[in-house]
Amino acid sequence: MQQRKKSSKKVTSWEVLGKQLAEFRRLAGLTQGQLADMARVGEDTIASVEQGRRRLQGDLAECLDTLLDTKRALATAVSMIPNRERFPAFAQGFVDYEQEALTIQSYENHVVPGLLQTSEYSAAVFDGLYPPITRAERIERIAARMDRKAVFDREPWPPMMSFIIEEQVLHRPLGGPEVMREQLAKLREYADLDFISLQIMPTNVRTHPAVDGPIVLIETPDHDHIAYIEGQRVSFLVDDPDEVSIMQQKYGMLRSQALSVDASKALLDELLGVR
Repeated sequence: MQQRKKSSKKVTSWEVLGKQLAEFRRLAGLTQGQLADMARVGEDTIASVEQGRRRLQGDLAECLDTLLDTKRALATAVSMIPNRERFPAFAQGFVDYEQEALTIQSYENHVVPGLLQTSEYSAAVFDGLYPPITRAERIERIAARMDRKAVFDREPWPPMMSFIIEEQVLHRPLGGPEVMREQLAKLREYADLDFISLQIMPTNVRTHPAVDGPIVLIETPDHDHIAYIEGQRVSFLVDDPDEVSIMQQKYGMLRSQALSVDASKALLDELLGVR
């Protein structure tokens, strides 16, 4: 009987730093709420940082160092975290796998997939977050999302990628008409790349296997298969073979129901007014 492989979840620097903060706080005899009040931030901010789900900003790190008398331990740790770990902990494992992937398959029903977004469209996505994020966080997240595109230029070759996007996404003028037109033009450009398959799911399809949300499937260099599921303020990696198999079956059906690659290009041309 074949044994299942153990989970290969990666621990990020933000998770380690969060554990350190939690330990410093406990040694100081403080609750998360008490430390939050002293630092003049929300209790959920301290909780999220300790869980590795939120970046510890440099100014807050210095404030906490002062309050906890940790002699710049937190601020120094923040300054040493690599740029590639600018993502929240819940997404970092996915981004790591994405950059190393042999294949990527992505279905999206609300917005253009992150890898295919223009910077202006990405800005509009982050502008829609509620509660709003700070200007610094917005700039940081846009830059991090654009950095992910490095996978397109990976040597000796990028991953083979398949994207299925709901037609309604192409009609929502996120960021305004000019931003959306630029995004559509970029999608049309991506559609011609030999390592990308781009398909549109027509709005008139009555139902399909992924009406309950987005799916990303990744094949790793070791030929393991994982799924990434994202929802409202939560996302997670799935490496259970049975669950991933179900997601792969869903994706296979989606490809059969979506427009062909050529028909999808024709739809993009039509939306761009190209004849």
